[in-house]
Amino acid sequence: MKNIKFNTEFTIYASKEALKEDVQELFKAAETARKDAYAPYSKFLVGAALKLENGEVITGSNQENAAYPSGLCAERTAIFYAGAQFPNQKILKMAISAGLQEKALDRPIPPCGACRQALVEYEKRQNIPIELYFMGTEGQVAYSESVENILPWIFDKNVL
Repeated sequence: MKNIKFNTEFTIYASKEALKEDVQELFKAAETARKDAYAPYSKFLVGAALKLENGEVITGSNQENAAYPSGLCAERTAIFYAGAQFPNQKILKMAISAGLQEKALDRPIPPCGACRQALVEYEKRQNIPIELYFMGTEGQVAYSESVENILPWIFDKNVL
């Protein structure tokens, strides 16, 4: 028998105002995207914004569908667009803002499992970490220096 232990580390900020100005700007873009989310069924709105190495900011919002599996999360909407339109640009950081349409959430809301897998694929492909910031609609912000921290035992091309 062998035990495997994973250690992950996050920094929790009291609010986005405690972040550097460029990350605050990224959150503004994520919040704007969140307001444009199409979530008539769950009423759970998510906006994501990522910054590329060329300075370009790409946003995405969740897009639901009555056939639930046909929808797409904000994080994957943004990252897939970046991959399609800017295939040679590395993703430096991503900000995610999530919450209910009718109620404020003041705790960090991390990406779902499918988004974690998609994000870590891009991180491994570009061979540099993607800084990840996530929050609810207000309050605390969680920061991770790498997507791999939120998906430590990754499924990647090495197992195929």
